Amino acid sequence: MPQSLPTEPTHFAAEIDTGLDVETDVTVPPQAASTAGPEILLELVDDEGVTIGTAEKLWAHQQPGRLHRAFSVFLFDRQGRLLLQRRALGKYHSPGVWSNTCCGHPYPDEPPFVAAARRTAEELGVAPALLCEAGTVRYDLPDEASGLIEREWNHLFVGLVTAPVEPDPDEVDDFAFVTAQELRELRAERPFSVWFETVFEAALPGIREIAGRDW
Repeated sequence: MPQSLPTEPTHFAAEIDTGLDVETDVTVPPQAASTAGPEILLELVDDEGVTIGTAEKLWAHQQPGRLHRAFSVFLFDRQGRLLLQRRALGKYHSPGVWSNTCCGHPYPDEPPFVAAARRTAEELGVAPALLCEAGTVRYDLPDEASGLIEREWNHLFVGLVTAPVEPDPDEVDDFAFVTAQELRELRAERPFSVWFETVFEAALPGIREIAGRDW
């Protein structure tokens, strides 16, 4: 897959807790999404982010939605460029739109940090060389295109990627490494996930620790 900025044009409320705790020597457990079978369970949380139960993934995203735990990852290369992915066209939620490096949901009782490293490897074929916690953000964001809603308590992570990206085509349609300016141009031309702006703004303090003040 190409690692260059696409050129084909298309037109296209949160509570934040910030922090930056560094983790290194990332390992990914041998646990695959298929272990959950056809029913994938998410952790439901209360207004303080405390786990209160589980719910089936699609049901939790249907109106009016159920507040659940999630994560968002922003990885940068050695040149300070952000790794974006274009979500596969076959995904049930937000297919074919651009978004940050990786998003997802921990399995019940799975630490968000572990889930973030695991899912990045599953989707993009590469484990983060460095991964840092960058706070949390809560939001309620309806997606008009799908009719679903994102009601999430989202754990944010920023880090570095140094190995070649080898995405799973069932998860990722395309990817690109972009500078801050290229990201602004791409966002003006292409559709992005409904959650991207919220998680990006919330993660900016951590992003700048990793990628520099240009961001």
